[in-house]
Amino acid sequence: MNATIKTAETDVYLTLLQLAEKYPVANEWLAQLPNWLATIKDKSRYAHAPFYQSLIERLPVVDNAQVELNQPCITAAFDWQENEYKQTHALLKRLMPWRKGGFLLGRDDLQIHIDTEWRSDWKWDRVLPHISPLYGKRVLDVGGGSGYHGWRMAGAGASTVIVIDPSCLFYHQFMAIRHFVRDADRNDFGRNRVHYVPVPLEALPNPSLTSGQAGLFHTVFSMGVLYHRASPFEHLEQLYNQLAKGGELVLETLVIEGDATSVLVPSERYAQMNNVYFIPSVAALSLWLYKVGFVAVRCVDVDVTSTDEQRKTDWMDYQSLSDFLDPNDSSKTIEGYQRPTRAVMIAKRP
Repeated sequence: MNATIKTAETDVYLTLLQLAEKYPVANEWLAQLPNWLATIKDKSRYAHAPFYQSLIERLPVVDNAQVELNQPCITAAFDWQENEYKQTHALLKRLMPWRKGGFLLGRDDLQIHIDTEWRSDWKWDRVLPHISPLYGKRVLDVGGGSGYHGWRMAGAGASTVIVIDPSCLFYHQFMAIRHFVRDADRNDFGRNRVHYVPVPLEALPNPSLTSGQAGLFHTVFSMGVLYHRASPFEHLEQLYNQLAKGGELVLETLVIEGDATSVLVPSERYAQMNNVYFIPSVAALSLWLYKVGFVAVRCVDVDVTSTDEQRKTDWMDYQSLSDFLDPNDSSKTIEGYQRPTRAVMIAKRP
């Protein structure tokens, strides 16, 4: 039985302890970290937590993996026995559905390709040319799912990446990939670059309220989250508060066509999602960001989501985008709204 989860949780503690020497706000994270990590294992809250943990503990230990974090698929290439390959394939299948990725584990005929619902590399390729360099930066990835983009941020040179997401399943998917990456992502301080803290954004300490400080992070990503928030301004304010002075927000979200007054509030579902609250136009979203206090707001990309980017796979065999579009008019959702279109916004905290 391996100690992947225990080792990863120890490393996030040591990373925050190291940061606290220079940035007092990290002490507030440290005070809450034990409760955060205990909660994600609480069977009364997450019935599947013990089962997911047992899957991670049963993954075989592999040596000398060649890890690539700057490729379309996060890759750990290594040799293993056929029985280990089959065992791992079966264990990882029990962690379905895999939404964000993909991932490659092993080598040649004994390679597992976790082909996720989203070609998350396409989104990353749209974002990366427009953001400030991540080399040596502290980065927060809000709603990061299985951690795919967090690994890509490390591949782009970030010194410390903290992925947050309250999903018990996504937490254990991250730990499965962490098991094979092991210590290949060490930074200059001898700590892992990529960490996962299983909480929503609103659970994080708000340094502006508690200590009057700016946030801990040079760059904050919020991708695919805003439209799930019933209070979008509160979400934007929370993102603002996690940024250091001069820090950069990278916001990717659903948008509609229209002017600064255009905001869609779906009556029930949007593309069969029942937790979509507000979808603004780019102009309206820009205004929201300025009202929160951001400066230098710009839209750097608008993209209509294709059924090649979001689709069913062997690793996510539920309904996907093609099932959520009007069968007679693919420019509309099944409810009659504009087809999912996503914008990438960049903004600065002054």
